Amino acid sequence: MSLWATRKIYDCIDSLPYNTFGVVLGTSKYLHGGGVNAYFKYRIDAAFSLFYHKKIRYIIVSGDNREKNYNEPKMMKKELIRKGIPSYFIYEDFHGINTFHSVLRVYKIFNQKKFTIISQKFHNERAVFIGNCLGLDVVGFNAQSLSFDSKIQLREVFARIKALWDIFFDF
Repeated sequence: MSLWATRKIYDCIDSLPYNTFGVVLGTSKYLHGGGVNAYFKYRIDAAFSLFYHKKIRYIIVSGDNREKNYNEPKMMKKELIRKGIPSYFIYEDFHGINTFHSVLRVYKIFNQKKFTIISQKFHNERAVFIGNCLGLDVVGFNAQSLSFDSKIQLREVFARIKALWDIFFDF
């Protein structure tokens, strides 16, 4: 997946092509032990930066909200508004329960075949791979990441296996 996506993910905002829509992939705002999740903060910062530099016009915040007191899209939208993005530029996808569904729903629900995915590099590699397998023209913009985290790396191995399963057996 990493090799497949390498030419379609960007670290530098200047080289990123313009897309009308950017999609922020969901994660929890808070850590289980308390405190703000850096992955959340960095994705919000990246989305704001792309909007501010006119690399995207609209933002879709896609994530999980299966529990009454847990709503990733709502948290992301609130944070983007707090940073100064008007609410009418932000759309919420409440059914992006995983990366596969988030990418697929941008196409099926928002009718977009071409868009920018906003997350950390390891996540963008998987999301761009999924998008390309679905026949979409997607690129990824890498939000700032954290130093090596063995728990996240292990989770990513299983997430990539699941992505292959979703593409080849569930789609």
